[in-house]
Amino acid sequence: MRHELMLERRVATVCRSEVVAAFSYALDLTEGQPQGLSIRACYIAGELAREIGLSGDDWATVYYATLLKDLGCSSNAARIHELYRADDLAFKNRWKTVAPGLKSTLEFVFENTARGAPLRARVKAIAHILRNGEAIAQEMIETRCTRGADIARELRFGEDVAQGIYHLDERWDGSGRPGHLRGDAIPLASRCALLAQIADVFHTAAGPIAACTEVALRSGTWLDPELCRSFARLAGTPRFWARLESASLEMQVAAMAPDLEEEVDEDYLDAITAAFGKVVDAKSPYTAGHSQRVAAYSEQLGQRLGVLPGRLRRLKRAATLHDVGKLGVSSAILEKPGKLDDAEWEVMRSHAVHTQAILGRIGAFADLAPIAAAHHERLDGFGYPLGLDEQTISHETRIITLCDFYDALSAERPYREAMAPAEALAIMEREVGTAIDPRGFEALREIVA
Repeated sequence: MRHELMLERRVATVCRSEVVAAFSYALDLTEGQPQGLSIRACYIAGELAREIGLSGDDWATVYYATLLKDLGCSSNAARIHELYRADDLAFKNRWKTVAPGLKSTLEFVFENTARGAPLRARVKAIAHILRNGEAIAQEMIETRCTRGADIARELRFGEDVAQGIYHLDERWDGSGRPGHLRGDAIPLASRCALLAQIADVFHTAAGPIAACTEVALRSGTWLDPELCRSFARLAGTPRFWARLESASLEMQVAAMAPDLEEEVDEDYLDAITAAFGKVVDAKSPYTAGHSQRVAAYSEQLGQRLGVLPGRLRRLKRAATLHDVGKLGVSSAILEKPGKLDDAEWEVMRSHAVHTQAILGRIGAFADLAPIAAAHHERLDGFGYPLGLDEQTISHETRIITLCDFYDALSAERPYREAMAPAEALAIMEREVGTAIDPRGFEALREIVA
């Protein structure tokens, strides 16, 4: 009980901005971007907002809308893979540096659609995109923006932040999506976030001159001209670039946070856990609901196996977030209908390492990181990523492993139909004592029955 109270007190010292900023690392993975894109864009947008005189709630809206701009991006990953027959992470990464204009867009489509596929398949895929391009673009952007705004609301942000995320892809001249808004009708937070994203992508790729050139090139078409002029003033100060390139930028952005004294409670940690579980599950139609089901099974199994109430709450969070690292795995691998080759399998295995890295960045979730990341370890020591064995695999991890194993078998996958409960349990029984915990398996069998 004393340990539970210590954990409760520790949670009370965590700020909302710290938790959200740490999870932004996971959002960078969904976009195939270098680590820190969301943090760097948040810094740029925050400085830009100050340059034009924003403060208080208006400044906070820009800060959070930019930090969370990619909340909905996992929802179009599988669709990109399906339509373009491409690695969604590489596709998104390349798309962000495509120059404005139809010619550049067409060149990108021809170069990146169904690369390596037989000629007939390539022609078919490209023809479909050319024929239905407008509808495809509207569908994917609207899906992503709607999902992002909805999750922002679940994270208890106001409608101004949700709308800032929803309208990220609007353009000053009205050619953007999803609402084809024009000029000042576009929320200011969206305008700041889009400019910051473009500036960071090109700065990361080619340096400050490239960032300034690209922002100027898109002024009046994609971007608000007044914001572009303000950015040019910022960019003329060496301090701006020095801070953007600083190794301590993440701490500086955390220090900029508008709610330094706003501490989170256990209920908010549950809310943010559930929200990011949905981000993970949206990565593939085959994982829809997986995180929530594994969490529900783990909670039931934990109760049956005597996990204390305080630890049970944390077990459910770890189970919900066990696959957060899959945001860094291409849909070309997640959706593959056949057996993975060695290189693909290596990438798939890396999701456990990503899970550890993402959760390990969050003070309130630090104790969950090793529990969640170890869900593919085996009692016989032949699991991954660390090769732990029955002496070193925690009780909570054993529970998550069992529930993840069961749900993976009883849900549909690209390479097979869903299994009936009895069939799934029969397969699991063969792994009792080598991969999975015997006592936990018997308890799971009772729950399923």
